[in-house]
Amino acid sequence: MAEKILSRETLARNLDAVIQRIEAARIKVDEHHIVKMVVVSKYTAVENIATLYDLGQRAFGENQVQQLAERMEALEDLPLEWHMIGRLQKNKINKLIDCDPFLLQSLDSLELAEALDKRLEAKGKTMECLLQINSAREATKAGVDPEAAVATYREIAERFPRIDLRGVMTIGAHTEDREIVRRSFETTRRIFDELRSDGAEICSMGMSGDFELAIECGSTMVRIGSALFRDA
Repeated sequence: MAEKILSRETLARNLDAVIQRIEAARIKVDEHHIVKMVVVSKYTAVENIATLYDLGQRAFGENQVQQLAERMEALEDLPLEWHMIGRLQKNKINKLIDCDPFLLQSLDSLELAEALDKRLEAKGKTMECLLQINSAREATKAGVDPEAAVATYREIAERFPRIDLRGVMTIGAHTEDREIVRRSFETTRRIFDELRSDGAEICSMGMSGDFELAIECGSTMVRIGSALFRDA
């Protein structure tokens, strides 16, 4: 199915609405609290990404390395900030390194960190990453267990010099129960606070369905997709 190209007016309206919601949630926390939005562009047409750039959005995230590579090439004339936010398979590590994303948000295990560091060393490169935490403890989600997160973060920082850890990422609990979702965000926020002395600066949590709650719990980066690409 072809991805729908939305009008500039629709995208502008959606973008303004999301920004207003982020601002309202941010100010509730603290007027000095800064929240960055990464647009999850996996389900949308390249033309919509270009329009959002024209409207002032700069950071975009993709879930698959192949699609990331294709979109970076299609939009190479635009100075976009690309994030890899989906699960990284080991056989795609070299391709991701060649893409040279701004940030890998989904470093989800010590094992993956070791494989990534080896390939980075072979290519003479480094990569900024977030440690993904499975704060909801859900079998369907990737990420390190909350109890092991601080130790894993510090071990990666110590053992793998090609990986520049910048903070943590989580996906909120998959449930309609907002209190369970809140607890998953609060768990990640506590880990982030503990890691600030280790240089952690980014706490990436919150998507279209729960970003306001995530900001309330201290998120500094949200990943928004469907809320921006509604044609209504």
